[in-house]
Amino acid sequence: MKQKVFKLFFAAVVCFVLTIPATIVNAETRTSNSIGNHGGYDYEFWKDSGGWGSMTLNQGGTFSAQWNNVNNILFRKGRKFDQTQRHQQIGNISINYGVNYQPNGNSYLCVYGWTVNPLVEYYIVDSWGSWRPPGANAKGTVTVDGGVYDIYETTRVNQPSIIGDATFQQYWSVRRTRRTSGTISVSEHFRAWENLGMPMGNMYEVALTVEGYQSSGSANVYSNTLRINGTPIPSW
Repeated sequence: MKQKVFKLFFAAVVCFVLTIPATIVNAETRTSNSIGNHGGYDYEFWKDSGGWGSMTLNQGGTFSAQWNNVNNILFRKGRKFDQTQRHQQIGNISINYGVNYQPNGNSYLCVYGWTVNPLVEYYIVDSWGSWRPPGANAKGTVTVDGGVYDIYETTRVNQPSIIGDATFQQYWSVRRTRRTSGTISVSEHFRAWENLGMPMGNMYEVALTVEGYQSSGSANVYSNTLRINGTPIPSW
């Protein structure tokens, strides 16, 4: 009888252990410019000048951020690509997210990234601080994920980029009503831009991003799951 009880106990322990993730990723904090992989997601912390910022990397795509009196700062977690494929070749991209977003001044909560050939910096903005970007005339709209987004194209001349200072286009989809959680069907915006004559290049990056510009604030990204063709990217 004792042997039977022991076997049942041992089997229960083995089943419990097998349900524990093989790797538990510890939280890590960054306070200076840094690029890497954490929790199965590529991350980047970037700031230019003034003030301070702090990014705590948590499990999977989640992170928290604080900044104060910074000229420009970006916190992001997502996926970097090898710059050999366009979005159509990669597949359908979407992000499900939730953020406790507390900006004080000019800031964006968005999906952010770059393409090369052509060099493009892009934003899909779901919420913002004191100013709704980008301060230009809309080229069109796209209705997706329960909201209407205005589409803009702007030009940056001799400004910082992933290849150094350069001149490049910026593509924007800006939601008409703010929100801080939900699904962003990223590929739908890519298709809408291209239909308006705004070509995308080879993919460099797609990431859920908090940006601050000459401002302060905080954000707790408590949910951030990036899916490609419906499959979540690995969280550890």
